[in-house]
Amino acid sequence: MEHDEDSDVAVTEAPPEVSEPPKYAVVLLNDDYTTMEFVILVLQKYFKKSSDEAHAIMLKIHHEGRGTAGIYSHEIAETKANQVVTHAKVKGFPLQCIVELTGGGKV
Repeated sequence: MEHDEDSDVAVTEAPPEVSEPPKYAVVLLNDDYTTMEFVILVLQKYFKKSSDEAHAIMLKIHHEGRGTAGIYSHEIAETKANQVVTHAKVKGFPLQCIVELTGGGKV
């Protein structure tokens, strides 16, 4: 605690506020050409999902049009999305992957 010499007021410095950095969801989008097997492979390879987890996410993508593969910091989410899209293109699939700020806002 410091004492301000110009007045009779004691000044206490508050500790700096520390907040968690925002998190971003990597979302895979359904299309009519990418195989279910390829989506499962991507979820296992890039998002370290078990076979059961990958299958469940793939079904969500297939039935609902989209599914979250993982939630990460911005840099990691962008890297993973780019890896997925690049790998899909190399294999001849139009699989799309987007990054969204958790809470729904697209980046």
